Amino acid sequence: MSRLHLHLLSDSTGETLEMVAKAALAQFEDTDVVRHFWPMVRSRQHLDRIMTDIAANPGLVLFTLVNSETRTRLEEHCRALGLPSVPALDAVTDALEDVLGQEAKGKPGRQHLMDDAYFERVEAIQFTIAHDDGVAWEDWEEADIVLAGVSRSSKTPTSIYLANRGYKVANIPVVVESPPPSALFGLRRPLIVGLTTAPERLIQVRRNRLLSLNQAPETAYVDIEKVNREVQFARRMFADNGWPVIDVTRRSIEETAAAVINLLNERHAAGEPAPGAKPL
Repeated sequence: MSRLHLHLLSDSTGETLEMVAKAALAQFEDTDVVRHFWPMVRSRQHLDRIMTDIAANPGLVLFTLVNSETRTRLEEHCRALGLPSVPALDAVTDALEDVLGQEAKGKPGRQHLMDDAYFERVEAIQFTIAHDDGVAWEDWEEADIVLAGVSRSSKTPTSIYLANRGYKVANIPVVVESPPPSALFGLRRPLIVGLTTAPERLIQVRRNRLLSLNQAPETAYVDIEKVNREVQFARRMFADNGWPVIDVTRRSIEETAAAVINLLNERHAAGEPAPGAKPL
C-alpha cells in the first residue's frame, strides 16, 4: 500500500476543505494518507513557505483559495512540481454563478461572518450547555428540541452538534426510579424526540465508560435485566406520549442529528410552527 501525502490549503479556517476531504476519503479503504493542513494562506510569502514542504512531500493538493493571484501562483508551483491540484469548490461556485446570474464575491471566510446567524448559534450553544442532563427544566419551553433517553444514549453529544447548527436543545435522562418533571409532558413549542438503542450496545458503551473512570465494570449500571427494563420503560414513555423515536444503535452523532432535523422539517411542512434551519 503506497502512502499519499494530501495537502489541504485554505485562505480561511479550512473547516470546509477538511470536511470535503474527509467525506471523499471515507469512500476508500486501506489507505495510508498523511494530511498536511495549511489554513489562513493569504499571502505570497506564506504560500512560498508552504511549497517547500509540499515539494519535500509530493502528493495531491486540494485548495480553497479565492484570491486569484494566490491560487494562480499555487497552480504554477504545482505544475512545475508535476503535482495534481484540485480547487475543491470551483464546480459548485461556477454553477451558482450561472444560476444566480452574478459573480462570487471572492472574499475568504465569508461563511464565518459574525452576522445574526452566528450570534444565534452562540446563543444556542450557551442554552444547550446550560440545559444538559435535565438541568433547568423551567426553561424547556424556550428550546427548539428536547431529547429524551436513557443514560449513554448519545443525548449530550447530539445536543451539542445540533446547537452548533443553531438549535437550542435540552436533554433529559429517562430513569426508571426518577420520573422526569411533569413539565416535560406539557411542552408545546419544542420538538420532543426519544432516543433509544439496543440494550447490548448500551451495556458495551456503559462498560467502556466505567472503565474510563477506573470504576468496577460489573455493576447494576450494566446488568442486562436492569438495562432491558430501562430501555423498555423509555420506549413505553415515548409511545404513550406519541413522541418520534430514533434508534441510535448504528447511527453516528451526525446521522442522529440529521434525523432530528428531518423531523423538524416534517413538522414544519405539516403546518406546525417549528424553528427554521440554521446551517453552518
